Amino acid sequence: MIDFWVCHRNWRAFAWERRNGCLPRNATLCAVAALAALAVLIAAAWHPPLAHADGGASARSQDATPAPDQYPATIQAYTLRILRALPDDDANNWVRYWQARADCQAAAAQHAHAAAPLDQALIALTAALCAQLDARLDVNPADYSPRGEDRTVGLLLNEPGAAAGYTLFTGFWNHDVFLLDPLGRVAHAWHLDISLYHAKLLDNGNLLATGWDVAFEFDPRGNIVWQYKVDGNLALHHDFLKMPNGNALLLVRIRKTREEAIAAGANPEFVNENGIDHDYLLEVRPTGASGGEVVWEWSVWDHLIQDFDPTKPNYGAVAEHPELIDINFLLKALKERPQHSPPRDWTHANAIDYNPELDQIMLSPRHFSELWIIDHSADTEEARGHSGGNSGMGGDLLYRWGNPRAYGQGDGDDQRLFWQHQTHWIPPGLPGAGNILLFNNGLEFVGDERFHSSADEFVPPADGYRYRRDEGEAYPPDELAWTYAAQTRADFYAPLFSGAQRLPNGNTLIVDGTAGTIFQATADGKRVWEYVSPINRRAHLRQGEHASARGTFPTAHGDPVTWFANEMYRAYWHPPDYPGLRALDLTPGAYIEDLPDIYDRAYAAGAAALAGDFGERLADSNFDIYLDEGGDEGRRRLIYIKQPCADDDTQASFFLHITPARPRDLPAHMQERGFDNKRFRFYERGKAHDGRCAALFGLPGYPIERIRTGQFVRGQGELWQVEINLNE
Repeated sequence: MIDFWVCHRNWRAFAWERRNGCLPRNATLCAVAALAALAVLIAAAWHPPLAHADGGASARSQDATPAPDQYPATIQAYTLRILRALPDDDANNWVRYWQARADCQAAAAQHAHAAAPLDQALIALTAALCAQLDARLDVNPADYSPRGEDRTVGLLLNEPGAAAGYTLFTGFWNHDVFLLDPLGRVAHAWHLDISLYHAKLLDNGNLLATGWDVAFEFDPRGNIVWQYKVDGNLALHHDFLKMPNGNALLLVRIRKTREEAIAAGANPEFVNENGIDHDYLLEVRPTGASGGEVVWEWSVWDHLIQDFDPTKPNYGAVAEHPELIDINFLLKALKERPQHSPPRDWTHANAIDYNPELDQIMLSPRHFSELWIIDHSADTEEARGHSGGNSGMGGDLLYRWGNPRAYGQGDGDDQRLFWQHQTHWIPPGLPGAGNILLFNNGLEFVGDERFHSSADEFVPPADGYRYRRDEGEAYPPDELAWTYAAQTRADFYAPLFSGAQRLPNGNTLIVDGTAGTIFQATADGKRVWEYVSPINRRAHLRQGEHASARGTFPTAHGDPVTWFANEMYRAYWHPPDYPGLRALDLTPGAYIEDLPDIYDRAYAAGAAALAGDFGERLADSNFDIYLDEGGDEGRRRLIYIKQPCADDDTQASFFLHITPARPRDLPAHMQERGFDNKRFRFYERGKAHDGRCAALFGLPGYPIERIRTGQFVRGQGELWQVEINLNE
C-alpha cells in the first residue's frame, strides 16, 4: 500500500489551495490535482509504487526501461512527485519546477505501455496537471525556445527531449563560474580570486577548483572555506575530485631531471634538457580551513619498464608487461614534434575519475592516447610496488585502452583514442552505467591526426577487480557500445579540451571546447539543446557578435578548424534534485550575453577619468592608474588608462603585487612570499579603441600597505613598473 503520510500530504495540499483562495483563481489546477491524487490513491491499492523514479526510461538502453509490470507503478511515482512539488514553499521553487517538468516528460513516455484503463486515466490526469506547471510558476512557454532567430551566443537550441537540468561552466582561465538553468539564464554565479580551467559543484553546494599550486573549496558566495598548497616541486593541473570519504584527489605534475630519466632507462638521445614531467596522484584529507594530510599517493615513476639499456633499472620486454609504462614511448615524438606541448611534457594526464564500487581510479594520459585504471585499495606502500590491494597488483596498471602501441601490441591501425579528454565510468543509475565514456578529440602530433572528434562509449572487460586480456593481445574491446560523431566526420572536430557526460534520459552532454559550445545529443545523434558561451576570454559577447579566433588547426579536407576565444575546458550537468543545488539561490537571472562585463566597466571608468571627474590618480607611468572606490558591491578597483594607446601596449600582461597592512590577511599560500601576486591581461574590449585602452582589476577588501604593478612580456621581461604606497 502507498505510504499514508504521502497521501495525506497531497490531500492537505489541496485543502491548503482551497483555503487560500486557489479554486477561484486557478480552479483547473486544483481540480486536476485533486483528481490526480484520487487516481493515485485508487491505483496504489492495485499497484505498489516504485521507491524511486529514475527520471525517465531511456531510449538508448534496455536496462533503463522498467519491466512491463512496473509501468503502472512508475507512472504513480512520477505523478506523486509532481503533486508533491507544486504546494511546497521553499527558496528553490525553480528546482522543483524543472524536476516536475522532467517527471512530466517521463510520465508521458509511459503512455504506450499503459494497458489498464485506470493507468491510462492516470496518465491523462497527469498530463492535464503538467499543462498547468507554467501557470503555477508564471513561466512563459515561449522562453523554452531561443529568443529570436538571429542568435550567435547563449541558448541556440532547446527542443523536446532535452534533459531539464542545470549546467555549470566557466570560460578558460576565467574568474567567473556560471550555473545555467535549462533556458540558458544565470541561476547562480561565483566570482573567484583565481583563474581556473574549470570548477566542480559539490554535494554541499560548494565549488572545488585548483590554481597553479593550491586546491580551493569555495562556498556559494565565493568565500574560501578550505585550501591546500602542494609542495614546491609539484604543480596541480587539469583535474581534481572530491571522493565519497570527503578527501580530495588531486592530479599533480612532477619533474624528473634529465639525469634521473636517463638513470631510469630513458634513451639519452630523446630526453629533453629540462628533464621529464610525469603525473602523480595525491589523496588529501582536509584538516581545518587551510591544510591537509596526504593519506595516499601514486606515481607513474614507480611503474616503468624499458627495453633500451639492460644495465639500467626497469629493463624488460615491453610487450610482455602491459601493466608497466614504457619510459621511452613518445620521447622521440615529443623531441622531434613539439607542436602542441613542451618536449618535457611526457604523459600529460588531463582527467581522473574514481569508482567507489571497485575502489579504482582512472587516468587519461593524453599524450599516450590511452586511459589507465589503477587500484586505489592498495595502500601507498603497495601502490609503489607490484602486489597488494584488491587486485593483487599493487600500483601497476590494471587496464589500459586506446593505443596498444604504447605497450608493444599492434600498430597505428589498432589505435582507438587520439588525445582524449574526460575519460570516466558512467555512474550508477544512468543508461550505460559501468561503461566508460570519453571525448575522443581526434588530435595527436601533426601527421598523426584523425581530424574528427567523437564521444565514445565502450564496455570494459571487467573480471572482478581485474580486466580480461588474451596473452599476446591488446586489451579489448574492439568495438564501441555507442558513439556520437558528425555524419560528415570532419564537420565535428574539437582538437583540444572538451568532454562528454551521460544524462538520466539517455542524452549525452557534449562539450566542443575549442568552439565554446555545449550541446545535448540523443542516443540517435540528434542535437536537442545547444549553448554557445558568450565569454570571449573575459569579455562578454552580445547577440550578433562572434568569438574572436585564437588560432587554427589543420584538417584532412578543406579549410582549417578554428580555435575560438570563448573556449572552455569542460561543463557539468546536474539534475534539478542534485543535493548541491539546495544551498544555492536559483532564482533565474539575466543571460550572460546581457550582463555588463569588466571591460565595459573599464571603458566607462576610463571615459570618466579622462573627463577629470573620476577617482584618485595614484600614479603616472606608462599608464595612468586610478583608484575607484565605487566598484561592484563597494569593492575598490584599480583602473589603468592610456591615451594615445598603440596595439603594442595591449600585447603585454599586467602584474600586481599587493602587500597588506596586516600579513595575516594574505591567503595562506602567499604568506611565505609576503605579498599577493596577481596577473591579468587585456582582452577584446580592453584593447586600443579610439586611441585609448583601459584595464580594470578588483582589489581585495583588506587594508593595503603598498602596491607594485607594471607590465611584462613573456620571454622579454618587464616593460615598466611603479610602486604605490597606500599606507592604510
